[in-house]
Amino acid sequence: MTRLVCLEPNAPGSAWHPFQGVRPIAELRAGAWRIRDRWAGILGTEETVVMGGPAHFADVDSAPSVPAGPVPGPAIVVRSDFAPAGPAVELDPATRRLTHDDITVGWIVPEGEVWTAPDDAGPSSPVDGMPLQGAWDLLTALEHLLPADCMDALAAGPDPVPDNCLVLGDPGDVACFGAQVEPGVIFDVRGGVIVLEEGVEVLAGTRLEGPLFVGPTSRLVAGTIRHSVIGPHCRIHGEVSVCVFLGYANKAHDGFLGHSVLGHWTNLGAGTTTSNLKNTYGEVRLDLPGGRLATGRTNLGTLFGDHAKTAIGSMLSTGSVVGAGASVVGAPLPRWIPPFAWGLGGEFLDPDGFVKIAKRVMPRRKIEVTAEIEASLRATHARLAR
Repeated sequence: MTRLVCLEPNAPGSAWHPFQGVRPIAELRAGAWRIRDRWAGILGTEETVVMGGPAHFADVDSAPSVPAGPVPGPAIVVRSDFAPAGPAVELDPATRRLTHDDITVGWIVPEGEVWTAPDDAGPSSPVDGMPLQGAWDLLTALEHLLPADCMDALAAGPDPVPDNCLVLGDPGDVACFGAQVEPGVIFDVRGGVIVLEEGVEVLAGTRLEGPLFVGPTSRLVAGTIRHSVIGPHCRIHGEVSVCVFLGYANKAHDGFLGHSVLGHWTNLGAGTTTSNLKNTYGEVRLDLPGGRLATGRTNLGTLFGDHAKTAIGSMLSTGSVVGAGASVVGAPLPRWIPPFAWGLGGEFLDPDGFVKIAKRVMPRRKIEVTAEIEASLRATHARLAR
């Protein structure tokens, strides 16, 4: 069996805040799917490991992590900071590299050979997709990859549109797979396909606009939700536009959320609102510990790290970054809130407090905080805390 090895960058740097030090880039969501799943899909591999990322990170459905080192074949080593797209790749037996715009993004390791380091040697095959320069590019990937990802779901033979719902556009562009949809839901598919996976609930009074992908057992409880990917086990309410929910996140109340990325176990208090456009309509830059970074984007809301939480009525400026485990309380809010910040007074959540809160939160999604998960949470705190 050929193993897929997702190679993490040696030094991801501050461009990958707020996920740097929390979870590998391969575990982030580009379009409807995690990056490692995109690679496995186009290459047809079954076993996946992540190499060179954090040894421990808080997650409930992750690939095994291995230290950096030689990789014996048969294997395919791929870059985690590249999101592949398009049809399955047919590899010629002589192929040794995968390239995109003449840049090597993958290496084929036949049985009996050993890969030791990235290089540009050997015959290559092209692969579609896009490089990712930082966490903000998860939104760029969403814009470029989500329409085709949702369209692909139609080939799986979805259920018919539920009764007493209104469809604007072709009803054949609504893909329900065991979702429970109440009467009165509006599906607007004039801009793209809407996909609702197994166990999704959509309550009356919700308007959905495609392209939109909603992962298993998520619950949409009212509002307008457009052009987004919502990972598994999320709760969504209010106005949501062009957002990435990695999974297990809560936005259960009113408030505008635009062009934002939410890590696992993020919880947004009632009325939390993000700005996603500067008054100048200019490029958004991020103010991070390593300095100011240009994103190349005009629309960018907030990047929320895992286990981040906001108080009711929180107002976040364009291009804000909220670190993992931070509790956003107070005003005015800075555009960079460090991991585990407890309000704006210079206090920080200690590891015991972080674990105590996680033990209250995670079982609400039927996730037991095992000894392994607790150790992972403590290791995450040790890496990120001041």
